[in-house]
Amino acid sequence: MPNLGPMTHDTPNPTAPVGQWRRCMIYGAYGYTGELTARLCRRRGLKPILAGRSAEKLEALATEVEMPYRVVGLDDGAALDAALADVDIVIHCAGPFSRTAEPMVDACMRTATHYLDITGELAVFERCAARDAEARAAGIMVMPGTGFDVVPTDCLAAHLKRRLPSATKLELAFKGIGGGMSRGTATTTVENLSKPSVVRRGGELTEVRSGSMSRQVDFGRGPRHTMGIPWGDVSTAWHSTKIPDISVYTAVPRSVRYGVLASSFVRAVFALRPVQRFLKARVNARPAGPSAAQRDKALSVCWGRVEDDGGGVAEATLKTPEGYTLTARASLDIARRVLQGDFSTGYQTPSSAYGPDLILDIDGTERVDTV
Repeated sequence: MPNLGPMTHDTPNPTAPVGQWRRCMIYGAYGYTGELTARLCRRRGLKPILAGRSAEKLEALATEVEMPYRVVGLDDGAALDAALADVDIVIHCAGPFSRTAEPMVDACMRTATHYLDITGELAVFERCAARDAEARAAGIMVMPGTGFDVVPTDCLAAHLKRRLPSATKLELAFKGIGGGMSRGTATTTVENLSKPSVVRRGGELTEVRSGSMSRQVDFGRGPRHTMGIPWGDVSTAWHSTKIPDISVYTAVPRSVRYGVLASSFVRAVFALRPVQRFLKARVNARPAGPSAAQRDKALSVCWGRVEDDGGGVAEATLKTPEGYTLTARASLDIARRVLQGDFSTGYQTPSSAYGPDLILDIDGTERVDTV
């Protein structure tokens, strides 16, 4: 198990009573982000239940951080229900969520357990949103995307909507400075190589050719080239703001965008099983994710702009800690609120449940209105 190191420069948020965290489960705790979250709990004196399917990996981590653990797979519904029987909320960290979210959400519905996850996968957001009525009937909150995907961008979208309530067009963009990508994120990226990009137009999800969208974005140090991607906000920002036209971009060199544009002609190749196996083997040969030193030096910057039909404009930037660090902090902050009884039932986005300023509770975050 990699030593992810301490999460430095972390100012603990006020927490629910320590004893209440015994009713919180971190599933996939020995994965890269799950382990970061567990170690942050240790720093804060919290003892949630760690869970996952690998007894060996789970026992090693649980012993080190001195937390209780439960070995359970997602393919055994009865065992999963039993593991969640005395749990109030689960933070689901085991991806790819396109395969793992549904069985965990099913179990949460059956056991009346609040569900959080750290996905950025568009299809997962849409599937969770479709279960809003079911979640309300179960008396639980279902909130995917409680990390860098999509807490900062969702809160930025809601902030801009608050500034310009008549907005009909939303553009979001982000870039990381330093840091890196975990194996889990890289695996999800590989699985999505064969898929087109997605935007929202007229309130409807619309496929567009990968690499076909670009714009110049000033993240604070002059214009940067960005490329359109099917980020989760294409789904979540719609539920948060009801703005009908939404596009999301990420900063990349022009050469990367042109490569993606060219590869969109051969998407079927990336979908082939031998190609997927080869690419995933390359991913598994990489480090588990950015080191503690890399995370400590890195940061992320988000940009957003809204326009209305009358020419009104609002624009803002949001600077946050490195993405994986933010994910651990944001997930625990939202779990704390739920344990304190502060939640709304049904499908929720971070800003629909807690408002545009939720992100400002994360230490190291700064928002600036630029227009």
